[in-house]
Amino acid sequence: MKRVLIIGAGKGGTALLKLLLETNRMEIVAIVDIKQDAPGLQLAAQHSITTAHKWRDWIREGIDIVIEATGSEEVLEQILQERSRKTVVIPGSVATITAELLEEKETLLHEMKQQAANRELILNHIHEGMIVINDQEDVVFVNRSAERIVGIPQDQFLFRPIEEIISHTRLPHTLRTRRKEVNQKLTLENGRKIITTRIPIIDAKDNLKGAFAIFRDITEVVDLAEELTDLKDVKTMLEAIIHSSDEAISVVDENGIGIMVNPAYTRITGLTEKEIVGKPATVDISEGESMHMKVLQTRRGVRGVRMKVGPTKKDVLVNVAPVIVDGKLKGSVGVLHDVTEIRELTSELKRARQIIRNLEAKYTFDDIIGDSNEMTLALEQAKVGARTPATVLLRGESGTGKELFAHAIHNESGRRHNKFIRVNCAAIAESILESELFGYEEGAFSGAKRGGKKGLFEEANNGSIFLDEIGELSLHMQAKLLRVLQENEIVRVGGTKPVTIDVRIITATNVNLEKAIMNGDFREDLYYRLNRLPIFIPALRERIGDLEELTNHLIQKINQDYGRNVTSISSQAISYLKSYHWPGNVRELENVLGRAMIYIEVNEEMIQRRHIPSLSKMEHDDGQEISGSFHWEGELSLQESVEVFEKQVITDAFEANGYNKTKTAIALGISIRNLYYKMDKYKIDKDGMQ
Repeated sequence: MKRVLIIGAGKGGTALLKLLLETNRMEIVAIVDIKQDAPGLQLAAQHSITTAHKWRDWIREGIDIVIEATGSEEVLEQILQERSRKTVVIPGSVATITAELLEEKETLLHEMKQQAANRELILNHIHEGMIVINDQEDVVFVNRSAERIVGIPQDQFLFRPIEEIISHTRLPHTLRTRRKEVNQKLTLENGRKIITTRIPIIDAKDNLKGAFAIFRDITEVVDLAEELTDLKDVKTMLEAIIHSSDEAISVVDENGIGIMVNPAYTRITGLTEKEIVGKPATVDISEGESMHMKVLQTRRGVRGVRMKVGPTKKDVLVNVAPVIVDGKLKGSVGVLHDVTEIRELTSELKRARQIIRNLEAKYTFDDIIGDSNEMTLALEQAKVGARTPATVLLRGESGTGKELFAHAIHNESGRRHNKFIRVNCAAIAESILESELFGYEEGAFSGAKRGGKKGLFEEANNGSIFLDEIGELSLHMQAKLLRVLQENEIVRVGGTKPVTIDVRIITATNVNLEKAIMNGDFREDLYYRLNRLPIFIPALRERIGDLEELTNHLIQKINQDYGRNVTSISSQAISYLKSYHWPGNVRELENVLGRAMIYIEVNEEMIQRRHIPSLSKMEHDDGQEISGSFHWEGELSLQESVEVFEKQVITDAFEANGYNKTKTAIALGISIRNLYYKMDKYKIDKDGMQ
């Protein structure tokens, strides 16, 4: 036995002392520390081990091993000088590591034993029987359920060939074939019938280690089924289910007398169980009739009935269903839903849907109505564009459905599962447009958020971004956008580090970009970048054959928005709509139909000609009328004619709205920024009109 001296009775020395106390191979001669209250000295005294304060008094007392646990290099050096040649000196750090490794080993062994014990405990408590054999067909494990089902104690099972215990078992067959057998019937020697599954045990190296069987006594299942048919047991199980439910539930018998309520029910109604159980079903109703009594009378369930319950007159929705057993009415079950909670959930759902709508494309090509040649060509071009990464430029007049095309292109592309961000370049003030699109760094400007903010391009990474009214961008912003298209990266406002992005860009405009280039309002290099795949969406007057189909589609949409039940439109009304030139396109058509459906009688289901407002003129609030007609003189191109008409409409609207630009923009259905642009373009101002 080795004689050991421990120098240092602090934390490390104490740990080493505890470790050595657990072994019989070493004799602890003494433990030394200059501090009299060191914890190791106190532990040594409890085990009758000699303690001291000077290690030199013990260094030559036939010591085989010295463990230096002070952590002092100076003390270690002195021990090495004064020890005998046969004495081994172990630095405290080495000893501590050794102790930790041993402790870790003991901990792991303990955990393994605990896990094995837990597994055995679990297997012994499952309802199914389990028998495990090794590759020699000997039983190595059997749980308590298997003992009970087979009727043989564990000590007669273990380490015996399985066929000696269950003569016609197929476990050896499973072992030899390495194939599992699922849900097989077997009759045991004691007459019990079981359903068993047999599975071979094969390790990761494809070595056969044994097989096991899991089986259930069919007799117990039959007994359980018979118990479940007993009404008392059904009630017991029902009570457990009802009381654990978060739904507010009440149960009455066939006479309408309360027999059960759960905690959720008392929480909503404010009534205790004693105030409901044993009382008529009407006891908890403040306003309304008892749905329990109605269901008991009619034997038919009711759903979504509004009433007030409890002393606080809680507003709830009630669902009640009859309980019928073997054709006999036994009572009814009611479930209450707190309307307040429903309102909150509905509000949260609306908010969530709004967020989702802002981050995803809502429409597909199926939502774009029209089979005219002009629209078919635009759709075919858009579908081709959707399958390529090319930048798409949607061109067409206001109200033709450019945004629908943008949604559909995204949904048809490989980016459909990622974000779809929509930006109206004309609706965002120039002063904040750059920070909205590209984001900003912390401190970039007064009011900037701490940590900065991602821009819309970063939000749309791996998805698509739709830039509507692209022709309204300033030359400064056009240069920024050109960099994004060329380099596939953005730089935040106030930042210097470029951020790489992967975004599909879809743009749209109703501006004549070619003319804007000639006027110096649009960059030519950006135009060629955007114009890789131009798609011209036809105006409604150019595909008037689609108007009837569009009208029927819009009627159904407006029905949902306004809660109406209009089913069709008369042929006279359709003819009148087709005679109009539709400068506002589909958006104007929807507006006209909406106005017609607002003023239609509630019991009317067809839009007649008389319901449609006059399309040849625009009425003022003061009763005056503005001519909405324009005649082609034969000397103007189509674009010039449109501009002349547009100037006339804006001028008339500006005057009609008392020279108020905000009201004028709202009346015309355009952004205030777009109105300012057009008024400047056509030199329209208040002074020049008065």
